[in-house]
Amino acid sequence: MIQCHIIMAFRVYKFNNLKTRTMGKLIKEFKEFAVKGNAIDMAVGVIIGGAFGKIVSSIVDDIIMPPIGWLIGGVNFSDLKVTLPAEKIADGIEMQSATINYGNFIQTTIDFVIIALCVFLLVKFINKLSRKKNEETAAPAPPPAPSKEEVLLTEIRDTLEKISKK
Repeated sequence: MIQCHIIMAFRVYKFNNLKTRTMGKLIKEFKEFAVKGNAIDMAVGVIIGGAFGKIVSSIVDDIIMPPIGWLIGGVNFSDLKVTLPAEKIADGIEMQSATINYGNFIQTTIDFVIIALCVFLLVKFINKLSRKKNEETAAPAPPPAPSKEEVLLTEIRDTLEKISKK
């Protein structure tokens, strides 16, 4: 009976020790991940991307879409919709009619195209900068100085040419 309690106590100790080591290892790995530059860069990118999305939405909603709406007859794109017929429920009560808001879809599509274009131009610009940087660092190295053997062979060749001309 005492052996059983000792074995059980050892197993509980071993399980708790394993659990503590595993949690400690997990926390250590998380700290290493969170402090790495890539995770921080990604977080900054997500925050800036959210702010950039708001700016693009404002440009589309407040600057681009009003002139387009004016050109096609004073239509506000967010008001463009197809209203489906209302259904009557019992006792003369009508269901609220559903709408298909295709104007919002057009506006969101234009938002996406503008954001995609900006991201494309940004990536293209960054790639161009990195290529210039690589070209600057990879400037052609001067040719190596000839070895002693090459210098000696060149002298022998020149001497033989002089002798053959005489």
